[in-house]
Amino acid sequence: MEFAFVSVRRLMLIMTFVLMSASLETPVDAGTASSAKAKRQQVTCNSRRSECFLKPVTCPVECPQVKPEDPMAKACYLDCYSPKCEAVCRKRKPNCSGTGAACYDPRFVGGDNIVFYFHGRSNKHYALVSDTDLQVNARFIGLRPVGTARDFTWIQALGLLFGSHTFTLEATRAETWSDEIDHLRFSYDGTSITLPETHNSEWNSPRNEIKLERTVSKNSVTLLIQETLELFVSVVPITEEDNTIHGYGIPRNDSFAHLEVQFRFFGLSPRVDGVLGRTYRADFANPAKPGVEMAVVGGEDKYRTSSLLLSDCASCVFTPGDKVVSLLRQYGMLSCSSGVEDGIGMICRK
Repeated sequence: MEFAFVSVRRLMLIMTFVLMSASLETPVDAGTASSAKAKRQQVTCNSRRSECFLKPVTCPVECPQVKPEDPMAKACYLDCYSPKCEAVCRKRKPNCSGTGAACYDPRFVGGDNIVFYFHGRSNKHYALVSDTDLQVNARFIGLRPVGTARDFTWIQALGLLFGSHTFTLEATRAETWSDEIDHLRFSYDGTSITLPETHNSEWNSPRNEIKLERTVSKNSVTLLIQETLELFVSVVPITEEDNTIHGYGIPRNDSFAHLEVQFRFFGLSPRVDGVLGRTYRADFANPAKPGVEMAVVGGEDKYRTSSLLLSDCASCVFTPGDKVVSLLRQYGMLSCSSGVEDGIGMICRK
């Protein structure tokens, strides 16, 4: 009996030791793996105009990295112009249903969150945004099949003017579309820019007021102009399915590669105008009412410019170098309530 008691006690001790070892090893291993896989970064804002100026903010568990290795993963993002110093998760490509988007034929989502279409004409240029110190023009490409009353158009290029600088971003022509070929071309102040075709590669202007970054290795980038705008861009083709459904009549030797874009503006002035820009004004009454399918707004004559980098449209207000206007923008901006779905839209502050 004594032998049996000792054996049972020894067996219980051994079992207890094994269980304790297992309980100690599992959390440590899991914790180490989790930490290595999802180490949460901290972000902050360098702008003195931000409520989050130099405040360290930890990224959410769901998106712990600012630049995730997986290009399809959501990234950690801190909105420096929001009163909340809170990091959120977001995709790094245009959201064509989000505020400030311009996609498809072209379909816009205004600063008032109302969806509208602006057709324009093929091979013409239009002011999407014209403000006191920012001008964003678009070049349209398109075609008009026999028997149709208008051109089918898409945004092929953007031209940005700010201060004394210019920046262009365009989709290059592709007879046959391939995801393995990059179809983006850039220039800064008239000089071509080379951006390596690797995920998260960057280019910065000489004074760092502009940052251009690939969100995937090809055909998608983000552009940031400090204190002015953030722009998400992707190049896409017209698919055979879309061609069939809409009857575009796309020829076999052209995929009509074009841009899908989404803008985020920082402190537009009360004078802002343009096809998209006017929708950010507090006094703008959008003729495209919510719920109206395929609502089309005009303005081709008001917003047509002579080229991609000119601000000579009838309603353009671009006046670079105006110090009075610049001060008004910084210290007398509107207090408004435009939609900011997905963190994209106009932020107005006093």
